[in-house]
Amino acid sequence: MWKESKPARSKSDYPRLQQKKVNTDLTTPARTRFAPSPTGYLHLGSLRTALFNYLLAKRTGGQFLLRVEDTDQKRTVPDAEQRLYDHLRWAGLQWDEGPEVGGPYGPYRQSERSALYREHAQQLLDSGNAYRCFCSSERLHSLAEHRHKLGLATDYDRTCTHISAAESEEKASKGEKFVIRLKVPDVYPSYNDLTFGPFKPLQRRRGEDSYEDPILLKSDGLPTYHLANVVDDHHMHITHVIRGSEWMPSTPKHIFMYSAFNWQPPEFAHVGLLVDENGNKLSKRNFDTDITAFKDMEIFPETLVNFAALLGWSHTQKSDVMDMDKLTSIFNLKFTKGNAIVTFGKLHFLQRKHAISRIHAGGPPHDELVQNILKLLKDPDSPYKERDWKPTLGSNPTDYISRILTADSENYTNANEFVYRNQYFFTRSEVSLLPFIPEAPDVSERCKALAEVSEADWKPEKLKSKVEEIIDAREGGRKEGKHVYHYLRLALSGKKEGMRLYDMMWCLGRSECLRRLAVDV
Repeated sequence: MWKESKPARSKSDYPRLQQKKVNTDLTTPARTRFAPSPTGYLHLGSLRTALFNYLLAKRTGGQFLLRVEDTDQKRTVPDAEQRLYDHLRWAGLQWDEGPEVGGPYGPYRQSERSALYREHAQQLLDSGNAYRCFCSSERLHSLAEHRHKLGLATDYDRTCTHISAAESEEKASKGEKFVIRLKVPDVYPSYNDLTFGPFKPLQRRRGEDSYEDPILLKSDGLPTYHLANVVDDHHMHITHVIRGSEWMPSTPKHIFMYSAFNWQPPEFAHVGLLVDENGNKLSKRNFDTDITAFKDMEIFPETLVNFAALLGWSHTQKSDVMDMDKLTSIFNLKFTKGNAIVTFGKLHFLQRKHAISRIHAGGPPHDELVQNILKLLKDPDSPYKERDWKPTLGSNPTDYISRILTADSENYTNANEFVYRNQYFFTRSEVSLLPFIPEAPDVSERCKALAEVSEADWKPEKLKSKVEEIIDAREGGRKEGKHVYHYLRLALSGKKEGMRLYDMMWCLGRSECLRRLAVDV
């Protein structure tokens, strides 16, 4: 998954936040960023993070930046970076600054900014806010195991803070391996979370010999998330950071680093995690899959963006159905404080609504649906054989499919489901299988009067009038009408239910309808 490596945490790690009204001013242009690591592919949760940051930047007339945090070279997936670019653009999240675009504060890959991180790590060493740690991985592992057995926190014991500055410099100059750790304060600075309100700092308990001193610079000279994140956000002039609530334990450390550098921190807004209906973390079976899976399901980009926006964000609109322009125009920082429940039902509801918009708007998005259906029909592995559907589609299959889409627009989710639902349009119904209605044995003969409707008049309104004329020609009222409708639907589609009868007849066309009704023309 495209994400920053998560620190271990417990319930007590979260900052104490007072529930007060926060400043959500949107009058000043915001500079936001999405900063994934190419150790996996873009997932729904990461897309939501990128989307919120994108919408804030666009809502305020600011800039949205993309920054690739690629310092974890061992876990990097070779094609993840390119797929990230492709998926963000597919979703409509084009970045204003970043890789493949450039900008005044590049480079935008952390692997190309190592000198900057080393420089700032040295500044923290010089100011006494950081120190070199020469402890071996074996000692640290043994220390953690020992403290765990005693039921104590497994943080570092600051053994290396007793090394003088001169000795530390000497050991480093001789090539001894070390990392640079942040020397966190006993009390963190306060800050204001745009979702949760003012942060009340936690005070370190006296007498404890363990410290949350995160590593800033690894022994290979590459930065960890903590250092690179703060340095880059400052130098790239980021004004707002929207990210998942799992990062709340790290925020006090970052605020302290801003203070140590004498920098103004950005505004932080933490949003709830994505969970299933049972409150469990998402798995591959329920949405925790990369964006390719949604594309394979033929989920529209506007559907997925709409869906992601509603996960942990509230609005005052009458409808949840919104495209990117609408989301941008009404976006605010009113995030919900709890976790967001993800359900398939909402996704399919939005898909159908956006399908209606595509179908009736026409143009390339509409044409894409037509081509998806035609591609499915032409697939050699498709159950719909060409000998069956080709005569039905006629010489202009795109117009034929377009008519069906228009008539049944409310039920489109993807090409496969749509064709399955309306398969009688793409198969050659056998005349020998015409239904027999015991209560009205002559109904088939009476329905042959539909041949009196000309090709030019073969439209839903004219067909409705003709069917009503056939019904009115016999006594019986609604009962007689029921038999006619029942017969026509079964004879034309082989189903007892489906789209409106007159729309079905219009879509099939005059010659195919009369053929299925065994009318000689």
